Order: sequence, then structure tokens, then C-alpha cells
Amino acid sequence: MQNNNLKNLFWLLVAVFLVSTSGVLGRYIALPTEIIIWFRSFLAAIFLYVFLRFKKTDLRVQQQKEYLPFFIGGVFMALHWVTYFYALKLSNVGLGMLSLYTFPVIIALLEPLILKVKFQGIHVFFGILILVGLYILTPKFDIESTQVKGILFGVFSAFCYAFRILILKKHAANYDGTVLMFYQVIIVSILLLPTLFFMDVSGLKTQWPYLLLLAFLTTAVGHSMMLHSLKFFSASTTSIISSLQPIFGIIMAIFFLNEIPTLNTFIGGFLILFTVVIESYRMKK
Repeated sequence: MQNNNLKNLFWLLVAVFLVSTSGVLGRYIALPTEIIIWFRSFLAAIFLYVFLRFKKTDLRVQQQKEYLPFFIGGVFMALHWVTYFYALKLSNVGLGMLSLYTFPVIIALLEPLILKVKFQGIHVFFGILILVGLYILTPKFDIESTQVKGILFGVFSAFCYAFRILILKKHAANYDGTVLMFYQVIIVSILLLPTLFFMDVSGLKTQWPYLLLLAFLTTAVGHSMMLHSLKFFSASTTSIISSLQPIFGIIMAIFFLNEIPTLNTFIGGFLILFTVVIESYRMKK
């Protein structure tokens, strides 16, 4: 039993590592953000479709009334991915990933308003801790600064991701997680299709290997493995271990992009991740 637990934990860590490659790849790929996200979604949709057909998974939407929330969830997914990659390109991997990782506390604050669950005052305290962490991350609040713009895009991306999770939350129990991901990438591909006709794709030939890595390893394999891990770990345990994503991302950025994090990034990042881990641990109890 213990060996199985260690094995499952190992594969969850592999999944977290694969998903965290989005930071380095998003910053490195030399294409317009919208084009990157379109190829990420389109290629991931192909990989996921082949995988789901191989498993003989039913891809049909069960009820007609679910089309609207799935579409709205897809819109927020597109906004989340696009603004997250803008955050990475405007600032750096550390700031982009840490500002995005405010989303668990944002969910805790929004959940009472959207899903009508009981409000918990401690979430206000957690929200303040997150704001302090973001303030420390920000070198100097100047709206013209690309780093500040990157952090703002990252926080907006976190809000979009939180809305997407809350919109899909009541449908998640009735669907295979990979099927929901397939729906999402199809919608994102359709929404961003027009960008192919007016944005610069001249560098596409040299960027194919990185786009394939982003679509296959990061999106199709990484996200599917994360969803699969929920069979062996609670959502809160998975969330706690997922807090390693920014850490993995920062380490990869040091080696592959020569991005050395500042002391402010360490302090602000620690405060944000500490808050996320505490909230996830509270959910577990």
C-alpha cells in the first residue's frame, strides 16, 4: 500500500512538473500570444481526441442546458491562457506564475457569491495576505512598468481561471475530467481562430517543436495526469502539491532563460504560496 502511495505521489509530482513547463515555454516561444494559445489548444484537442477515442470515452454533452456553461467556461479559459502568457512575456516566469497562483484564494472569496456557500471571514485575511505578497512582488508601482503590467495580467488571469473553475464545478462530477478539458480546448480553438488571419505567424516554422511540447506535454499529458491524480488524492492534497508549480517554473527559468529571481520575488512568492497551502490544508480538515 505504501509503495502504491509513493508511486501515485511520484506521478502527481511528474504531472505538476509538466504543467509548470508552461512558464518557460510561454516566455520562450517567439510568436504572438494569441497564436501560441490557438496552436496550444488546437494541437491539444487533437491529442485529447485520439486519447479519448482510444479509451472509447463518450464525448457527448449529457444535457442541452450544459452547452451554455461549457461555452462560458471556454471563454474564461481562453482569457485565462492569453492573459497568463501576456503576464509571462511582460514580466518574467517567477512573477507571472506567482501572480497567477493567487487563484485558490480568489476562488475561496468568490465561491460564496457565485455558488451561495457559507462565507468564511478568514478568507478576507487570506486575501489581505495575498495582496501584501503581490505588493512585495511589485518592484515599484508604475503602470508604465512592464513588470507591473505583467503582474496585473497575471492576477486578471487568476480571476478568469477562478471563474472558469466555479462555473464548471457542479458539472465536474458528471464528466471525465479529460472530456471537460477536450471541450475547453475546442472552444478556445474556435474563439481564437480569427487571429490566424491578421497576426504575424512568420516565425512559425522554427517554433513547431516548442508548440508541440506545450500542446502535448504541458496541456494534454500534464493536465490529464493532474485530473487522474484526483482518483488517488483529495482535491486539497492535489492543490497543496500543485503549489510546487511556481517553484518548478522558477528553477526551470534559472537554467533555461537565465532569469534570476530577486529577493522580493522570494519573499512575496513565499507569502502567496504559504497562504495557498494553509487554505488548501484547511479544506482538507
